[in-house]
Amino acid sequence: MADTPEAVRKSIRTYLFVGAVLFVGTVLTVLVATVPALDVGHHGFDVWDAILGLAIASTKAALVAFIFMHLNHEKKAVYWIFGSGLVFVIALFALFALAKYDPIFDNFFYDPTGTTVKPMAL
Repeated sequence: MADTPEAVRKSIRTYLFVGAVLFVGTVLTVLVATVPALDVGHHGFDVWDAILGLAIASTKAALVAFIFMHLNHEKKAVYWIFGSGLVFVIALFALFALAKYDPIFDNFFYDPTGTTVKPMAL
């Protein structure tokens, strides 16, 4: 933490700068969502708008975590814990995508004729 008045002034400047960046990010998110001239991709909400919104939100979340929550001064073990959590989240999204785009075509789960599938006998 800050021990001298100069270090406190430097911390205050850092917090005010990050606060201003967060405010600009919020305004930018609202403008991208509402102003048609800033719409990326096709007209209306689409994949590119979601990617841009998530990129802005991720940047803002990282700033809050590193600066305001002081994670930039933590030990390496904390980074490994948070990093492994991110890896697991990405793995879960990948599993979800695999299940969505490569479904199981088994007669128990899927019948191409459209008739109802009979449950297995016990």
